[in-house]
Amino acid sequence: MRALSSLRWKIALTTTMVCCMVAAALGILVHNVVARQMVGEVRKAAITELDHALGHYEYGTAHGDVNAVFDPPDLPRRLRELVASGQTGSIVGEQGGKPVMWAAGPADDKALAVWLPFGSTRARLRDIDTAILASAILAAGLVALAGLFLADRISRRLATTAAVARRISAGDLDARVNFPAEGDDPGPGRSRDEVRDVAHALDSMASSLQGRLEAEKRFTADVAHELRTPLTGSLAAAALLPEGRPKEMINNRLKALHLLTEDLLEISRLDSGVERADLARVELGRAVQRAVAAATAAAAGGGGPAGPEAGPEAGPAASVRVVQDTVVVTDRRRLDRILANLLANAGKHGRPPVEVTVDGPVVVVRDHGPGYPPELIEQGPQRFRTGDPGRGRGHGLGLTIVMGQAAVLEIAVGFANAPDGGAVTTLRLPVGRVP
Repeated sequence: MRALSSLRWKIALTTTMVCCMVAAALGILVHNVVARQMVGEVRKAAITELDHALGHYEYGTAHGDVNAVFDPPDLPRRLRELVASGQTGSIVGEQGGKPVMWAAGPADDKALAVWLPFGSTRARLRDIDTAILASAILAAGLVALAGLFLADRISRRLATTAAVARRISAGDLDARVNFPAEGDDPGPGRSRDEVRDVAHALDSMASSLQGRLEAEKRFTADVAHELRTPLTGSLAAAALLPEGRPKEMINNRLKALHLLTEDLLEISRLDSGVERADLARVELGRAVQRAVAAATAAAAGGGGPAGPEAGPEAGPAASVRVVQDTVVVTDRRRLDRILANLLANAGKHGRPPVEVTVDGPVVVVRDHGPGYPPELIEQGPQRFRTGDPGRGRGHGLGLTIVMGQAAVLEIAVGFANAPDGGAVTTLRLPVGRVP
């Protein structure tokens, strides 16, 4: 039933139904015209024979060359009544069990009737009906095949366009339909190919989107690189200031700006696709416990957690529960970076307690705050967007980095809210890979 609901079958079935309806209408019309003509010829011949017989009767001459008889028992009742009223007529009936064309007229108080064989005419009508039916079936079959062929071409091209659209939505901005162009203006006398127009519009949209994203990536990388050098000098100069509240405030702001710059550089590297994971076999339960402990120690010491790139702001204390430990093949440092950012996000936007659960290849991080905003759950994290301002401060890059690092490690990330409140982030690590 699902196959019959596809576009190709809908077009083919619709075309076939229309063809059958047209063939039936034409068949009925042809049958009526031919039948009227053939029956009319036989009726005319029967009336001629009746006139010939009535002439012989009127002049009292013999009419042995005509099948004529008075009041035959096989004469149809309707024709008998017509003759009784003084009129002449004809009708198809039977004589001796065979189909004949009767013609009868009044002769004194009797009905003088003649008949002509009608079996051959009826057989010819059946042959003509059979030919009409066979032609209609053949035409319907040919039209159905042609409709299915054309619908298949349209359906395949639309399916190709839809597949490319899905690839673009999944992040493959190099995907293109690349249907051959035949000119944008069909001109007079030329038909427009709407499917090709849709495909070209999709390719144009993808090219435009790719150009804008590439420009955004270059801008992000350029800004981060340009900020890195003056920030390093500013941090060195701030270290020379005398101790006091002003120095502490300057150092805090410079460190925050430095972390933002490092996050931008990390996102730029992740966007460029050059990052490669250093895979190894890791006991997931122990790795998560060590990552959470490092984030907690960094929070207590005021620093950032270790990782392949600059660490985020310190995360809150969190409890770890290992339901079922397992060995996965992953990059431990990148996994630490993901967990540190999730804990930092929970510290900024959520409320304690923060719980980390390991169940096989699945890691769940949950806080008890207001939860994720609906747009983040539906669309995923977006850089420089933190949702509701009431959820806390931040530049919105932590979860973006989580998604980028997860993509490198092929980790599926899910965002949701717990029924009783709190943000829930689920990490599903791939299993069965060999480094």
